Formats: sequence, C-alpha cells, structure tokens
Amino acid sequence: MTPTRTTPAAEQPKGYRSPLPTPRPHLGHALASEWTKMVSVRSTLFTLGSLVLTVVGFGILFVAQSTDLEYVNISFTTPALFGLLVGQVAVMVLGVLTITSEHATGLVRTTFTAAPNRYRVLTAKYLVFSVTAFVTTALAVFVVGVAAAIVHGGADAGPHAAREWLGALAGCFYVTLLGVLALAVGALVRHSAGAIAAMLGLVTLPPVIGAMLSVWDAAAPVGRAVLQYNAPVALMRLFGMPEGGGPGASPGGVSHMVLILLVTGGAVAASYATVGRRDV
Repeated sequence: MTPTRTTPAAEQPKGYRSPLPTPRPHLGHALASEWTKMVSVRSTLFTLGSLVLTVVGFGILFVAQSTDLEYVNISFTTPALFGLLVGQVAVMVLGVLTITSEHATGLVRTTFTAAPNRYRVLTAKYLVFSVTAFVTTALAVFVVGVAAAIVHGGADAGPHAAREWLGALAGCFYVTLLGVLALAVGALVRHSAGAIAAMLGLVTLPPVIGAMLSVWDAAAPVGRAVLQYNAPVALMRLFGMPEGGGPGASPGGVSHMVLILLVTGGAVAASYATVGRRDV
C-alpha cells in the first residue's frame, strides 16, 4: 500500500493576484466616467454652444439697442434673460440626452455592467450635468451683464446693488434645475423624443393654458395661478424684470424657486426608485 503524500503548505496553489492596481470603486470613478462621456459626444458641444450663442447674441443685441436710462428699472443682467428664455431649451435637451442617449445605443448595459451600483452612476450623472450646465449658463449670463455694465454704467443708469447679480445666479440655478428635471424625466421615460416633448410642454404650455383658463370664469382662479407660476415668469422675476402690482402680479422669486425645487426633487427621487429596480 502506497503511503499518502502530504503536500507542504508552501506548495499549495495560490489564488491569482492581478499585477495591476485594483482600487475599490467609488463615486470619483463614476464622476470621471460621466465627465468623459459628457465631453466626448457632439450633443454637448451643440447644445451648450447654442445656449451660449443665444444668450450672448440676444443679450449683446439688447445692450447695443438700449440706453442708460432704461437700466434705472432693470438690472445689468436683464438683457441676458431674452436669450435665456430660448437657451433654456438647450439645457433641458442636454439633460435628457445625458441619460437617454445611452439607452438608445445600448451603452447603458455596458455602464451598469462596469458599475453595478446604479445609484452611484445616476448620482454622477446628476452632479456632472448640474455643474456643467450651471457654469456654462452663469458664464454666458455674466458676459452679457458685464457688457451692459461697461456700456451703460453711467450716472443716468442709476444705482445698482450686488443683489441683482445674485438674482442672476439664482436664475442660472433655476435653469439648471430645469435641466436636472429633464434628466430625471429622461431616466423615467428612457426615450429622447418623449422626454424632450414632455419638458417642452412643461415650459411652453402653462402660459397658453393659463390664458385660456382665465377667459372662463369658473376656471379663472386656476388660470391666474398657472399664469403666475411658470418657468418664463420665474426667470423674469429672478432677473429683475419690472412688473406692476395688483392682484394679478406674480409672486416673488423665492416662491418660484421653492416650487421648482419641490418638483425637481420629486422627479429625482422617482428616478432613483425606478432605475434601481428595473432591468436597464
């Protein structure tokens, strides 16, 4: 009978250890990945480029056609509002494409395979998009504001406090929240055209619907509320557009900001709940 040979512990096979560093994945890796996606696709250049061209183009045109006396009742950043009312569409489109483009191409499967923690991926998308959209919007608005201050900063323009620049920052933040809302809708719908159509309707239809409801006496209170609380009116209030008083006057910018925060927060929470439990 052959005796059983015992293998020394030193001769026992060991598990494979990769020579490459394998750090534990964290949010920083997801942020780097989403930033690479953001800067490597043409949609980012087209949407943000159209935003800057629209805001700066319309703003400089208004500055060139206005006089010092007109700035007694408006802020130096108000000329940027006219381009931003159109440029906000570009921010919303970019917000939608930030996530729906991956669903359209199937890249989302690769993303979730490489990063199984879907909440981390979604958080990175929100953070990268928010910072990019806010910085781009704020820079475009402040270019117009500085141009207006240089051209029309004489004594006839009256005094201008620093709070008007803070109001412009709040307006840029409001537009960024619209883009975050668009990203959340894109995460829920997973279809570019459907999400963009929903956001365009949310921004452009309330003034029309409010005007129609105001004609009907029974629905007039609802119509007035819709006319007072919508994205264009919110931006006008935040950017210092003058408005007459009276019962039909719209509320202040704080009320509009609270409303968009509640709506966007609800949509973002729904996107986390949905993305975490479905297949892709």
